[in-house]
Amino acid sequence: MKESSERNVIVLCSGGMDSVVALHWAARTHTVAMVLSFHYGSKHNDREIPCAARHAAALGLAHSTLRLDFMGDCFESHLLKNGGGIPKGHYEEETMKQTVVPFRNGIMLSVAAGLAESKGTSGLVIAAHSGDHAIYPDCREDFMRAMADAIRLGTYAEIALIRPFIDRSKADIARLGHELGVDFSDTWSCYVGGDIHCGECGTCVERREAFELAGVPDPTHYLNAPPLPPKPVAC
Repeated sequence: MKESSERNVIVLCSGGMDSVVALHWAARTHTVAMVLSFHYGSKHNDREIPCAARHAAALGLAHSTLRLDFMGDCFESHLLKNGGGIPKGHYEEETMKQTVVPFRNGIMLSVAAGLAESKGTSGLVIAAHSGDHAIYPDCREDFMRAMADAIRLGTYAEIALIRPFIDRSKADIARLGHELGVDFSDTWSCYVGGDIHCGECGTCVERREAFELAGVPDPTHYLNAPPLPPKPVAC
């Protein structure tokens, strides 16, 4: 979904490659009032959020991090520090559902909507894309459309939920980021959250696959980079 009219927006930016590209896209398409990250207790928050802050600074934009500690304390997910191990394999494997943080986008968008109205902005930008649809129900367009309606109807400013990549693949995002001059070496994907991208977890595989399909050089250093696993066959 492409937003045609310019708005004063808050960009949700985790520091991953998708949200960083969305940030650079928004900086050219809209007026960015704030770059917003959430620390919710994931294994990789401390690796990715500094990337978001650096990209915001490079664009001359304010960056803020809001803590949602209750998610890490109370929710069940392998993505969280209190959860189990991160599965290896393709991003769309059934095992990747273990990394779903329940209603994560719903919670973050609700908080961001309140902040957006408090700050006098008129839009939120989120980088949900078509590759997320198989695993994450709160990234699918049916959900995003419902949240967009709720946010618009629940705010005096009728805040818009802008999702420029909802019908685009991660390879498309890699290609667009390359065109925009995004420094992908300063983005973080690995869910394991170590010092180096592991190269084998679902998000590392997705990242490697995206660069390969896009025909864009991958500047990432991986601990291991075995042949990419095949994409699961849809039932």
